[in-house]
Amino acid sequence: MSIRLVLLIMGLLLLNAIKAQDNILILGDSLSAGYGLKQQQSWVYLLQQRLNQHYPQYQIINESTSGNTTANGLNRLSTVLQQTLPKIVIVELGANDGLRGLSLTYMKKNLEKIIKKVQQKKSKILLLGMRIPPNYGKRYTQAFAAIFSELAEKYQLLLVPFMLEGVSGNPSLIQLDGLHPNAQAQALILENIWPELKSLLTEK
Repeated sequence: MSIRLVLLIMGLLLLNAIKAQDNILILGDSLSAGYGLKQQQSWVYLLQQRLNQHYPQYQIINESTSGNTTANGLNRLSTVLQQTLPKIVIVELGANDGLRGLSLTYMKKNLEKIIKKVQQKKSKILLLGMRIPPNYGKRYTQAFAAIFSELAEKYQLLLVPFMLEGVSGNPSLIQLDGLHPNAQAQALILENIWPELKSLLTEK
C-alpha cells in the first residue's frame, strides 16, 4: 500500500471522527483562552464538564487566543471551520478592538464577515456581547456595546448581551491586572452564557 493511499485513508478516518461528534467551536480572545488561570478553572472547561453530563455528544474546540482582535479571528476562521466542522460557533471577540480604541466600523465589518462565513457553513452562532470601561468616553462605549445587539438583530442570532454581567466592576472577581476575570468569576460567566447556548443545543 502506497504512502499516499495510507495518508488518504487516515485523512478520511479523521474526517469521519470529526463528523461523528457535534463540535462547538469557540472563537475568542483571552476571556475564553483562560488567561491567568489553570485550564480546569476556565469557563470553557466548566462548560465542557456540563456538556459531558447533559449533552455528551458535544465536544468543545477552543480556538481562543489572548490578544486577538476581530481581524485576527477573521483571518484564521476559514481554516478553523474547515478543520473542525462545527455545529455551533461561539463568537467572543471585540474586547481587544475596544480596549485599543480601534475603528468600530472596522470591528463591525469584521464581525459581519465572521458571521457570514459561519452561516455559509450552516453552523449556528452564539454571539457574546462585551462592554468596555467608561473612561473611553460615552459615545465610543455606547457605540461599541450597540454593535453586538445590532448584528444579532440583523442576522437573527442568539446573543448574550454582556458575558461579564455581574463580574465586571467587582474587584473580588477580577485578577490583579484589573481586566481579566479570576477563577471565582468563571462559574458566573458560564451561567451568563448557558441559557442561550442551551437553546441552541436543544434546537431541532
